[in-house]
Parts: sequence; structure tokens; C-alpha cells
Amino acid sequence: MFQRLREDINSVFARDPAARNFLEVLTNYPGLHALLLHRLAHWLWRKRLKWLARTLSTFSRWLTGIEIHPGAKIGRRFFIDHGMGVVIGETAEVGDDVTLYQGVTLGGTSWHKGKRHPTLGDGVIVGAGAKILGPFIVGAGAKVGSNAVVTKEVPAGATVVGIPGKIVKRTEPDIAEALEVDPARREAMRRKFGFDAYGVSEDMPDPVARSIQAMLDHMHAVDERVERMCGTLRKLDASYREGKLPALRDEDFADILSDVDSCCGPTVDSGDGHDVDQGGQDPSRGNG
Repeated sequence: MFQRLREDINSVFARDPAARNFLEVLTNYPGLHALLLHRLAHWLWRKRLKWLARTLSTFSRWLTGIEIHPGAKIGRRFFIDHGMGVVIGETAEVGDDVTLYQGVTLGGTSWHKGKRHPTLGDGVIVGAGAKILGPFIVGAGAKVGSNAVVTKEVPAGATVVGIPGKIVKRTEPDIAEALEVDPARREAMRRKFGFDAYGVSEDMPDPVARSIQAMLDHMHAVDERVERMCGTLRKLDASYREGKLPALRDEDFADILSDVDSCCGPTVDSGDGHDVDQGGQDPSRGNG
């Protein structure tokens, strides 16, 4: 028992740089308290002392803000950082070396008895506020981003973000064919359409931004292929006349951009103590 306790405390030191000493972790970490109380409640649950097990888990929730059903199966070196608002359902299964942050829910989507909650493999990390709902497996080493809602199985080593959850990174990603796209031309088209993936990193890219970028790359590839075809036709037929494509003009998009600015533009001070947006509307007043 004491060896398992030492293992749990050492796992806190391994994953929380704010932990300073043994006594501080033992007395001030609600995630550790919830884990210890759950082990006792789970033992009572397996001994068919279910009312007593539920009562102990309710006391643990009141004490720590973490709700773990006594029927849930928790592996070794489980770490809940901060922990407030964490909910783990009855049929959830958590592997070894799993880390959860505050506000995580391992919940179900059915009222039927049986397996209703997710199974987390070894080494899974679930960010703050994420919801994993349903009786599926989150593979070993997977990462779930903050506030993601995951309702489908996650492969091992994958990273999932968004609502609904989308896989944005794998341990061994598919090798995409490199497109021969002129960076200057791609940048010009990006600016023309007003697309900017600001704040998107390679480690945690936005799936929508990646999709739009892929569409722009495809448009450039098609454009270059058409130019090569026209060049070949000119060599084969001297009388061939190449038609010019219509230009993309700023005024073609002026109405759309003005609508976006009027709906989402920043507010300015009107001088009478009220803020108004750039469309002239006072957001603090009704339509009447």
C-alpha cells in the first residue's frame, strides 16, 4: 500500500513542476486525494458494498470537486492536475500513466446498461474541459486538446482537437505528395481571398485552416497544369490563341467584406458613453 502511495506521489513530481515536497503533495493535491478515496470506494464496490462505496465517492466529490464512480477502473500512476469538475463514469477504464486536467468528462451517450463510457489507453493526456463521450477506445499515447468533444475512437499516438474532435496529428502521418507551388503566387492568392491562418502552429494546426490551405494549393496546381497545357498547344498549333482568365478584383469581394465588417467590426466610442460598432448600431440597445 505504501509502495503504491509513493508511486502516486512520484508521478505528481514527474508531471507537475509546481510540486515541491512530499508533504505538500500529500496534503494539498485534490487529485491525489480523489485517487486514494476512489481506490477504497472501488474495493468496497467489488465487495458488493455498493451503497457504502457510493457514499464514499460522494464524500470524495464534496471534498475534492472530482467525481469518480466507484465502478470505474483506474490504472497506476494516474494524475489529475487541479481536478475541479472532473467526472469519470461507472464503466470508464483508465490505463497507466494517464493525465487529466480540470473539467474533463469521461461520460456516456446511452441510458442502457453495459459499457457506456470510454477506455483510455496508457499514457493518454486529456486537456482541460475536454469531453470524451461513448464506449470507445482512446489509443495509448493519444492527446485530446482542451475543450474538445470526442465521440469516436482515437488511434494510438493521435492528437485530437475541436468540436467534434478531429485528428490533426499522428505518430506516423501519411506522406502527402509535395506540390510544386510557387510560394509567392500562393501568398498572393491567400491575400486576395483574405485567408490568414494566424496563430496556427504545426504542433496543433486548425483543421479548417489546413483544409483551406489544401484547397489553395490544389487551385495553384490546377492553374499551373492549365498553363503547361496551353504552352503545349501553342507549340503544336501556331494559330492557337490563349484566352485570359478573368482577374480577381478587390471590388468583386467588397460587398462580402463590408458585410463581415458591419457584423463583426470592432466597437468605437460614440461620444455619449455608449459603444457602437462600425455599422452604427449600439450593442447595448435593443432593436426598438
